[in-house]
Amino acid sequence: MKKKIFLTIFLAATLFSQELKVKAKLFNADQKAGISVFEGNVNIIRGSDELNASKVTIYTNANQEPTKFIAEGNASFKIQTLDGALYNGKAQRVIYLPEKKEYHFFKEVHLKQVNEKKEIIGEEVILKTIEGKAYAKGAEREPVIMIFNMPEDNNKTREKKEQND
Repeated sequence: MKKKIFLTIFLAATLFSQELKVKAKLFNADQKAGISVFEGNVNIIRGSDELNASKVTIYTNANQEPTKFIAEGNASFKIQTLDGALYNGKAQRVIYLPEKKEYHFFKEVHLKQVNEKKEIIGEEVILKTIEGKAYAKGAEREPVIMIFNMPEDNNKTREKKEQND
């Protein structure tokens, strides 16, 4: 008999003392090894950041503070950097290192910077939120794709308008 079990766990987050809320259908933990595994519609929320995936493994230190998150299977996310940049997107695998506030996205990555209307599409993307830096790598046969929203040049618009009058 398959029984849906929803489990909400509250862990102490290492940065800014924000609450970390994890929701999943299944939960397994090995406290001595510092490993917690969440499976089935996993949803993690910390402040304005959100991570969703089929499976998330959280590694903790001796003080039970999260040191690494590995999300696998149709991961989607919303991230806000320290300077206020908003990102959302998806990937097949996400590794988050909370001490560095660094995200590593792998396979079928689509990352959008919402407030700047920029997009990165690739097979590997690293986002360093403290430094405000990003790195992207394409697949063997696919390049990295960057999409920028370019404002129209006012002079060209004016010239076109004058030609039409």
